[in-house]
Amino acid sequence: MIEVSVQKENISVTGHAGYAPSGQDIVCAGVSTLTQALIASIENLTEDRPCYIIAPGIFKLKTKDLSEQSKFLVDSFFVGVCGMADAYPNYIQIV
Repeated sequence: MIEVSVQKENISVTGHAGYAPSGQDIVCAGVSTLTQALIASIENLTEDRPCYIIAPGIFKLKTKDLSEQSKFLVDSFFVGVCGMADAYPNYIQIV
């Protein structure tokens, strides 16, 4: 199961969906795409250079000092990941 935790000063996404075998898991691929798009958007569309970790099964982003533009992008990420959690509730949990 993928666990998404959104708090005041950070976001973390951990785990693997287990929807399908590695390399075929559309749920993991979708969440990975959202996290990578979030970082790319912040770095390319704002002046922010956030502190983050991204690796297989782990994404952590410190949101404490982000600009309003970046916070808007974070909100967009959250809308996307909530949509995925609604579509795949047995594989993604928002905490």
